[in-house]
Amino acid sequence: MVSLASSQVLAICKDAAGIAGNIFAFGLFLSPMPTFMRIMRNQSTEQFSGLPYIYGLLNCLICAWYGTPLVSPDNLLVTSVNSVGAVFQLAYIVLYVTYTEKEKKFRMFGWILTVFGLFVIIVLGSLFILDLELRRIIIGSLSCASLISMFASPLLIINLVIRTRSVEFMPFCLSLSTFLMSASFLLYGIFSSDPFIYVPNGIGTLLGVTQLLLFAHYRNSSREDSAEGLIVSYS
Repeated sequence: MVSLASSQVLAICKDAAGIAGNIFAFGLFLSPMPTFMRIMRNQSTEQFSGLPYIYGLLNCLICAWYGTPLVSPDNLLVTSVNSVGAVFQLAYIVLYVTYTEKEKKFRMFGWILTVFGLFVIIVLGSLFILDLELRRIIIGSLSCASLISMFASPLLIINLVIRTRSVEFMPFCLSLSTFLMSASFLLYGIFSSDPFIYVPNGIGTLLGVTQLLLFAHYRNSSREDSAEGLIVSYS
C-alpha cells in the first residue's frame, strides 16, 4: 500500500512538472516575436538568419517523436510541448521565407526539405528497430544531443553580455522562461528516471541560472558601457 501510494505521488509530481514545463515553454516559443515584428515592419529579414528556426524545428520534431508511445512510455507531455514548438518554428520559418530575398528563399526551402527528410528517415529507421528498449535509447540519445546543442547556443549571448557588460541582447523574459521550462523538465525527467530528459534539461537549468545571475549583475549597466552596437544574428 505504501509503495502504491508513493508511486501515485511520484506520478502526480511528474505530471505537474510536465504541465508546468508546457506552460513555461510558451515564453520561449514567443520570444522571437519582437524580431519578426521588426521583420514585418521593415519588410526585410535584414541580417537575421533563418537557420536557428530550421534547427529548432528539427529539434522539436525529434523530441516530439521520442515522447510518443512508439518510442518511450508515458511521455506524452514531452510530445505535446515539442509539437506546439514545431508549429511555432514552422510559422516563423514561413514568415522568414515571406520577407527574405529570393536567393535565401530557395536556400530555406532546401533546408526545410532536408529537415523533413531527416525526420522521416529517423522515424522510419527507428520503426525497423524491433527491440523497443534499443529504439528508446537511440532516439533518446538523438533528442538528448539535439537539446544539449540547442541549450549551448545561449553561451554566445552569455559571452556577449560579459564582453559588452550589457544585457541589451539578453531579454529577461527569455532567460526566465529558459530557466523555468528547463527546471520543470529537469524535475519531470528525475521523477520519471529518464536521463534523456533530465540530463539536457539539467544543463539548460544551469545556463538559465547563469543568465539570470548575469542579468542581475549587469542590469544597471548603461548602454554607453557597451563598446559596440550590435544586431544579434546567427549564421
